[in-house]
Amino acid sequence: MLEEHGLRPRSLVALTLLRDHDGFSQQGLAATLQIDKTNLVGLLNDLENDALVARRRSPEDRRRHLVEITAAGTAKLSEAEEALAAVEDDVLGVLSEEERETLYRLLRRATTEHVLDCSKATQDWAASD
Repeated sequence: MLEEHGLRPRSLVALTLLRDHDGFSQQGLAATLQIDKTNLVGLLNDLENDALVARRRSPEDRRRHLVEITAAGTAKLSEAEEALAAVEDDVLGVLSEEERETLYRLLRRATTEHVLDCSKATQDWAASD
């Protein structure tokens, strides 16, 4: 479904993070996504070529790049989220609303146990610059 919207899963996650956090430094985004700088540059090049994100130099530190989602990126993300919701409705259509909430709660609980603490990784990454 994401391919129909010109996105890959990692692109969707990056756009969501940029929208929900009002942008990131390039290093912070790499740490949060847990990908190396080279892979992030490739991802951002693709997103920037499609005008979904914009990179600019930090006014405080010209060595740092800031990444922000564009209006086109926000629109593309909304389209993808609507399509994902439709797929979710198809897959989970047999469940009641209460059953869906139980499923979501259990999935959050199961995945929370295995999520890495990215805040420390982001701090370590920033300190290494």
